[in-house]
Amino acid sequence: MIEVVTAISLWELVKHTGSWVVNLRRAKDSRKKESMDALRKVVLAARKTSVYMRQLQDTEKHCHQSETELSLLWTELGYALSDLGIEKLSKRCLVVGKHWADPAKMEKLFLEKADVGLERMEQLANQLLKEIC
Repeated sequence: MIEVVTAISLWELVKHTGSWVVNLRRAKDSRKKESMDALRKVVLAARKTSVYMRQLQDTEKHCHQSETELSLLWTELGYALSDLGIEKLSKRCLVVGKHWADPAKMEKLFLEKADVGLERMEQLANQLLKEIC
């Protein structure tokens, strides 16, 4: 059977479509903000790690608390980026997180091949930020 479209049902359809579009835009803005926040955190994590590595070179003493924090920070970033669909950077963050969980276990050659240098990580994050903005 064909349903009669009344002015009231047409208005409901228009109203529903309008709110759907507004929600879609809001979701896009929200996702954009989440992506920007996560990418900025990658830059901050790279800088925090760089400071720790400089301290490590100066004192030659590992700080397990700092390494725990770095491991968790990079791992959380990896998961957040994966949730946002930023997979290449996510995988790199997860590798860095695993490295800081036990720095002696990861081979230097593997880390070089994984392309997880702090400069490179920061560069990738900043490049993606430019694309989003």
